[in-house]
Amino acid sequence: MAPSYVKCVHLIVEVELQVKDHVATVISTLNYQNKEDKPIEALFVFPLPGDAAVCHFSADIGQTHIVAELKEKQQAREEYDDALSSGQQAFLLEESEQSPDIFSLSVGSLPPGESASIRLQYVIELAVEADGALRFCLPAVLNPRYQPQGSEGPGVPVSSVPASEIPYSLSFSARVSSPRPVSKVESSCSLEPLQYLNTDHTEAAVKLAAGHKFDRDVELLIYYKDAHQPSAVVEAGQDSAKPGTLMGDPVVMVSLYPEFPESVMSKRTSCGEFVFLLDRSGSMRCSTSNWNQQETCISSARDTLLLLLKSLPMGCYFNIYGFGSRYDQIFPKSVEYNEKSMEEALKKVKVMQADLGGTEILQPLQHIYSQPCISNQPRQLFVFTDGEVGNTKEVLDLVRKNAGSHRCFSFGIGEGASSALINGLAQEGRGHAQFITGSDRMQAKVMQSLKFALQPVVKDISVTWDLPKRVSATVLSPPITTIFQGQRSLIYAQLCGKVLDKKDRQTRNHLKVCQLETQSRFIEARKKSEGNQHKDMKRKVVKLSVQSGVSSHHTAFIAVNKDNGDAVQGPLVRRNVPTPGEVGEGKDCICKGFTFFFFCYDPLNLQAPLIRGGSAVPEQPRRDPLLQLVSLQKASGCWLLDAALASVLGKTSEEVEKSKTAEVWATILALIWLHGFKMEAKDEWELLAVKAASWVQAQNAPCVKDCVAAANALLCCRVKKKALKL
Repeated sequence: MAPSYVKCVHLIVEVELQVKDHVATVISTLNYQNKEDKPIEALFVFPLPGDAAVCHFSADIGQTHIVAELKEKQQAREEYDDALSSGQQAFLLEESEQSPDIFSLSVGSLPPGESASIRLQYVIELAVEADGALRFCLPAVLNPRYQPQGSEGPGVPVSSVPASEIPYSLSFSARVSSPRPVSKVESSCSLEPLQYLNTDHTEAAVKLAAGHKFDRDVELLIYYKDAHQPSAVVEAGQDSAKPGTLMGDPVVMVSLYPEFPESVMSKRTSCGEFVFLLDRSGSMRCSTSNWNQQETCISSARDTLLLLLKSLPMGCYFNIYGFGSRYDQIFPKSVEYNEKSMEEALKKVKVMQADLGGTEILQPLQHIYSQPCISNQPRQLFVFTDGEVGNTKEVLDLVRKNAGSHRCFSFGIGEGASSALINGLAQEGRGHAQFITGSDRMQAKVMQSLKFALQPVVKDISVTWDLPKRVSATVLSPPITTIFQGQRSLIYAQLCGKVLDKKDRQTRNHLKVCQLETQSRFIEARKKSEGNQHKDMKRKVVKLSVQSGVSSHHTAFIAVNKDNGDAVQGPLVRRNVPTPGEVGEGKDCICKGFTFFFFCYDPLNLQAPLIRGGSAVPEQPRRDPLLQLVSLQKASGCWLLDAALASVLGKTSEEVEKSKTAEVWATILALIWLHGFKMEAKDEWELLAVKAASWVQAQNAPCVKDCVAAANALLCCRVKKKALKL
């Protein structure tokens, strides 16, 4: 049976983004039109950021404006069904039972030719990228999520078809304001020129260029000047709310994004247990982006593991897991990192394929956590996945229970990766999340996270509030226990007591804040509503959700048009409105047994891999000179002087042969080549270069200065010895 999407509904999407420092408010307007000759119920399942706080939902039908109410989820569903059965028009917006980054919108009893305009508003904190940019992502792609057998709840009905088959159009505009000047705004999509709205460049506006096809996520990278300076933003309480309550009192948001001295950051730990958990499900065979069809997610992951293994410090411990419908591991338990174990691991990494079936991450995580921790070797878990997981909440509950024994760094690969899963893993595991989309190189982002894992941590943090008399601050956020270089922390606090008028100069100067209409309270209300799912907490969660106007796992928005006159006549036909998904190569969908309907144009994933001699033919490795050079490095950090090294450097064996100490000379040659020809990829090789420089220093060779000069001459470079950290 084919899915009943037809071209029954025309959908125009208008998105207005308002960025206030580190918080974004997103206002989406979805305009539906029923083009059929019968009344329909349109079901639209779509992605939202997993930590978004949905705080407004309304609908316009003709001249009638309806503002939705938040109610307990089952009550809202019953009211929606009752309205439809009586011929009334109704709208229901609710979060998925399994994952907070999937929402379903039901548009009921839409008569033939009728139009409806839906307005949805949510607030979200913006993540900080490795280069200091704030990242906003408007998700367009919702890949079908794999629901393991026996997991809680039914799967989410996701309909996805090629963008060319969907009558979608998108209008997108953004306005940015901050206490700091806005230096630039970049995007993976074409933008119109950035417009500054004032002379000090603290306000700016930008629009998506005309002609954009809503077939991939829209990503914005926002750069501020003086990004590492702490800032604070205050929001007044609501006049209609009672003083002393969360909604009635002012709240303040403090942003901390410190930059530590190089003398501190150059000290890196030499211990740790590094566990790499790699998604090897069928969907990892898809290409990493629309622009590079040759590079697949699994091939990029293999290259990344090569860099990771070469960058680990001697004496640490490591292991590599692959997961799909089943999981495997390279070693029975984590082993000490040395030349032998590294080479054994690399041999297995080279032949890794996306051949393990569905996306079941829960069992390998349970196995990893069952392994005893190694004394004086803090566990660091790196998770690589395209995020097509249906049992997200079960996974995050498990990570939360084990957060005291490890840190978790997560990487969402490709369009449509679940933000709830990727961000949730990092938040619950006290680590860092990265998304690899478009033309991003996985290697650079992963190596940045390895730097976080190896860098010293700032502990014993305390916050002191300097407030006017009779004013106190109640911190709403969890306490900050650690701060890392390159990671941003936000602190929310409720200001209690006699707060002076927000226009009063003394208060404004004393708090040193910029009065912006942020909605940080919504984010905190959302956070308070998540987590504890016990029955005795449900009532409190529902009460807080309704009071704050922020949806939660236990509530849903319901809007009923009670003023539409005559009841809608005729049988109601249900239509699934597909997302403009990029469901192409390698998605896990049909082979994973979904029980709902969706289109999946997936010729590559439905075909078995070419078999010769009883095994799948591995993909041909790409001849990337950087990766070739990295592959030749030893675990200790040095290179050998041989023909393979000469070939990567573009020289003959005779040209590189010198009477100097062979391994020292070879290692300095490699370092000069990296600094001279691959500075644009420094984030990828910086750690292994530090290890190489440390090895050279440990040799106490008297010829280092001469080797640097000779290597520069041979390779036609001008790299100074100081730059090599020798």
